[in-house]
Amino acid sequence: MAEPGITPASATDALAEIRARRDQVVTATLVPHWYWPALGGLIVAFTAAVETRQPWLVAVGSVAYAIGLAAVVGRVAVRHRAQVRTSLIGVHGAITIAGYVLVLVALSLGTGFAAEAAGLAWPATIGAATTAGAMTATGLPLMRYLRRVMTTRPLGGGR
Repeated sequence: MAEPGITPASATDALAEIRARRDQVVTATLVPHWYWPALGGLIVAFTAAVETRQPWLVAVGSVAYAIGLAAVVGRVAVRHRAQVRTSLIGVHGAITIAGYVLVLVALSLGTGFAAEAAGLAWPATIGAATTAGAMTATGLPLMRYLRRVMTTRPLGGGR
């Protein structure tokens, strides 16, 4: 039974407002398009520095990677307000993200080992570059998919 004073039209309007706010939160908290190539570039540069086996270059590359990663993640976290919202992402979204990461790791390792088996120079860097390219190519589609997952979840739904 409806509360006195709450009409079906006002309830519909309230739900529409809640959906609009949820969509606004989802859009504001997604990872921006530039994140994927930036992260990929950092990974490739770090891997190449390590693969040189030159202690001074490994040290410089490690520090540069740490500073670059802190800057990229910091900018996303602060400026774009990207953050995990378990109430929005749900189990399906979490499984999608975990699967995405596992596929990227498998791609990197598989490519690196194949490059090493083929006798190519810098096999780990080749694996990292392959993965960086895959991240750049698939990061935005992943974000679009997660946006769809989050905006189609029932309002007030459980995890």
